Amino acid sequence: MTDFIALLRGVNVGGITIRSPELRELFDGLGFDDVRTVLASGNVTFASAKRESDAALKGRIERALRDRFGYDAWIILVTREELERAVEGFPFDADDASRQPWVIFASEAGVVDELMRFADGADPDVDPLARGEGVVYWNPVKGTTVGTPFAKLLAKPRYKPVTTNRNLRTLRRVLG
Repeated sequence: MTDFIALLRGVNVGGITIRSPELRELFDGLGFDDVRTVLASGNVTFASAKRESDAALKGRIERALRDRFGYDAWIILVTREELERAVEGFPFDADDASRQPWVIFASEAGVVDELMRFADGADPDVDPLARGEGVVYWNPVKGTTVGTPFAKLLAKPRYKPVTTNRNLRTLRRVLG
C-alpha cells in the first residue's frame, strides 16, 4: 500500500462547494483505504495498492470528481513521503508572523522551471521564492498574496490546471 495525498485545486472557493463527507464517500467508492479529509480546502489522504501509474490514478480521481460534482477538477497527487520532504524543505522562517508560508505544487515538471524563471527578476522582499523538489516555496507578507507580481503570475489561466498552493500550516495538519 502507498499513502497518497490528493490536493484538490479550487474547491470551496468561487462557487465550487464540496463537503468533506461527500469527498470521503467518493474516495471510498474509488476503492481507497484509510480515507481522511483534512480541513475544508480539498485535502484528502488515502492509501492505495497502486496497481496503476500515478498519472492514471490522478486521471481516475479527476474524472470521478468531475462526474460527481460537475466542475473542472484538477488535483495534485503526491505520496506522503513527497509531502513530508516538501514541508521539511521550507527554506524561509515559517514562524515569522508577518509572512504567509506557501508551498506551490505543480503536476508538470516544467512548471516549476517556468515559475522559478520569474524568481530571477523578482524582488525578494515582495516575492521571496525558492525551488524545492517539485515545488516552489513562496513567503510573501501577509495580506499581499493576491497582489504581488508572483501572485498575478500564478493567477494566469495557464497555471490553473497544473498548480495548487497550500499554506505550510495546512500541510502540517495534513501530515498530522
